Amino acid sequence: MAKFRMIQTGFWNDPKVMEEMTPEDKFFFMYLLTNPQVTQIGIYRITKKQVAIETGFSVETVQLLFERFLHQHELIRYNAETRELAIKNWGKHNLGRGGKLMLDCIRKELEGFKDRSLIEYVGQEVTNESIRDLYASFCLKNDDTSTLRGQEEEKEEKEEEKEQQQEQEPYAVVFRFYQENIGVLNPFIAESIALWVEELSPEVVMLAIKKALKKQKRWDYAEGILKKWSNQNLTTIQAIEATDTHFQKRQTRTSPTDLLERVKRGDFS
Repeated sequence: MAKFRMIQTGFWNDPKVMEEMTPEDKFFFMYLLTNPQVTQIGIYRITKKQVAIETGFSVETVQLLFERFLHQHELIRYNAETRELAIKNWGKHNLGRGGKLMLDCIRKELEGFKDRSLIEYVGQEVTNESIRDLYASFCLKNDDTSTLRGQEEEKEEKEEEKEQQQEQEPYAVVFRFYQENIGVLNPFIAESIALWVEELSPEVVMLAIKKALKKQKRWDYAEGILKKWSNQNLTTIQAIEATDTHFQKRQTRTSPTDLLERVKRGDFS
């Protein structure tokens, strides 16, 4: 039987949604609120790879969106080890009514989650006193009493998550540097950066962005530098620096008169 989730129409008039979110952010946020894994309590298990499959975004774009919602919008928390995601204001908008049936349902779902800090995170925004107290009671319990999956399954989850983090970390470092120094990173540029990271390396892409910043340019200028390096088969920092050093030495040895004579001869080597 399909789950039913109600979204208030005021979602679209919220100042944070209207003024701070890109179209991709809005779609992603709506997905977080309505996807099949969503529970009654605002905490659920989901992997980034699963998000990519269900939304149609690339894994790199999903990583970027997670970063934005965790650190910029500050609307979710995510435990990469347990793969548990919590939505900050879920309790404020979805847990207004109490009653024994509702409390029993919430208690049953709360028992299934490992990271108790996420329960506290959601519980702080619950307006109903009896439900808020129920959340608080779970925060006081020792994490060891929570329901755990089998040891083998947990081990496999950790290994898979570790591999996923290793795959995504190179992109995340460059994404973060871009956002800190240039501005909001849209999915189109994120895809372009990811392709260059795969072809060259995070360090080379970062160097190109730094050179663009020194010229007060943006990503298109950095991408032009990367294309030039790729065409010249300069794929490492060492090779790039050696070429730059050689070029600077030639420039130093060449006087204005020599340069003029070479231009007249058509010698541009």
